[in-house]
Amino acid sequence: MDEQEKDRIREEFEASRSKGAEQHQAQQAQAPQQEGPAEGCVIKNVIGVVSGKGGVGKSLVTGILARELSRRGAKVGILDADVTGPSIPKMFGMSGCHAYAQDNLLVPLETKGGIKVMSANLVLENEDDPVLWRGPVVAGAIKQFWGQCAWGELDYLLVDMPPGTSDVALTVFQSLPVEGVVIVSSPQDLVQMVVGKAVKMANMMDVPVLGLVENMAYVTCPHCAEKIFPYGPSRLQETADHFDLVALGQLPIDPALAAACDAGTFEQSVPDGLLPETVQTVIQVAELTAALAGRDA
Repeated sequence: MDEQEKDRIREEFEASRSKGAEQHQAQQAQAPQQEGPAEGCVIKNVIGVVSGKGGVGKSLVTGILARELSRRGAKVGILDADVTGPSIPKMFGMSGCHAYAQDNLLVPLETKGGIKVMSANLVLENEDDPVLWRGPVVAGAIKQFWGQCAWGELDYLLVDMPPGTSDVALTVFQSLPVEGVVIVSSPQDLVQMVVGKAVKMANMMDVPVLGLVENMAYVTCPHCAEKIFPYGPSRLQETADHFDLVALGQLPIDPALAAACDAGTFEQSVPDGLLPETVQTVIQVAELTAALAGRDA
């Protein structure tokens, strides 16, 4: 290869690299920007509940957090970002109910205990209709649930995230001021790999991981109250240590709780005092955020 040919290849490479850099900058400029809530709404803290895969109990943990924070006197809302598999409305007895619009804003529904909820199932004609939306439409719906919804004044908005690390999760992290996430896992062999995906996603988006909750950890014998571990010994602490996370508690397999979710009586039936470490961590994050805001003011 002569020098002229080398120069030609070098020029083409440099041109290609420059074009790639320009495209990257353009993509970053077009990335969703964080927007505030609708005019007149004040949302003090936004907390996400995430997982590396589906079926581990994110909605259950979200519901427990909402109920416990509300029981302590906080004003709480739930944004159900799991658009294709929303379960929050059914858990809270809203099957067949519909959100409505007022003054060009969606109005979230309230549970009997005063928790505000916005979900795709509240805008569908029938709750069992499939959501056959492409990614950009789903992302647009999430942003509408956040910025075009009459949330009013909330101490906490809990975001029940879609499973995995899809573009919808990316939209939430880029569009909402998420202060931290709680990761939910289950005691299975691949748990560290699954948790690792969620941890790395949060790290890439510069969102703090508040800790790890293990769902379906054990069953309590109804006769002797002994804990039975159907998936083997708990790996909560091991997994938390592996990723340098805080272990925020375990939840059992509880048929009564599952039945309450199906019946829509979750808010009334869930026992008090579940996941106390998780609730306290969320409260501490809120207090720290308020302190920093006061200091910067």
